[in-house]
Amino acid sequence: MEASSRWTAWWQRRDRERTGPGTGGDPAGRLELLLASVRAGFPLAPAAHPAGHRCSCDRVGCPAPAQHPVSFAWQTQATVDPEQLTLWLSRDPQANFITATGRAHDVLDVPAEAGRLALERLEALGVHGPVAAVGEDRYLFFTATRGTPVDEDEWWPSVLDSTPDTMSDHPGLRWHCRGSYTLLPPAALPDGSEVRWLRGPELALPDALRVLDVLTDACTEVGAVAEEQWLIG
Repeated sequence: MEASSRWTAWWQRRDRERTGPGTGGDPAGRLELLLASVRAGFPLAPAAHPAGHRCSCDRVGCPAPAQHPVSFAWQTQATVDPEQLTLWLSRDPQANFITATGRAHDVLDVPAEAGRLALERLEALGVHGPVAAVGEDRYLFFTATRGTPVDEDEWWPSVLDSTPDTMSDHPGLRWHCRGSYTLLPPAALPDGSEVRWLRGPELALPDALRVLDVLTDACTEVGAVAEEQWLIG
């Protein structure tokens, strides 16, 4: 608590000294939300952000505008160090952040229609883990990670061809585990929407397989089923 208060105070002083376009409506509040994820043990790394209606990476035809890491070394960069987080934000106040999955948590990623249905059912079952919304399109259910099972046949490595640029190929449920990532709230998207918490990171992470059962049924009911029932990665 003392550490987060110290960094929030630092950010508030910095914001009073440096105010201008692109710093966001409430930089101190944004920092505190990111620090809450750090306290939950979610490793963060800088991501691209909107630049008008484009992506800040300036890649022509970027397939995942404002939804991808800045560096190819994001897995090495990802950290829970609040000092490093604050340094990144001081360098680029508009930066979005991704969280590396398969370390402290996994993420089950579903269409919003299925996510809303599943969230009601999970609440009724007493499962109250962190959940985020990606605009009006997707829901992200944060769960305990499978980590490194004793049986390596149970190691499900993610491949990064299942990042947002392949969404049209895999519209159903996707499981982000080792080697993958998702955007972390708060994050801005080029269409003016945002990634926001519906249930915060302070909540305990539920068992992934328990959440998977509910999400799979919800995806089937709303017709959000790809050729594969769900995709890991």
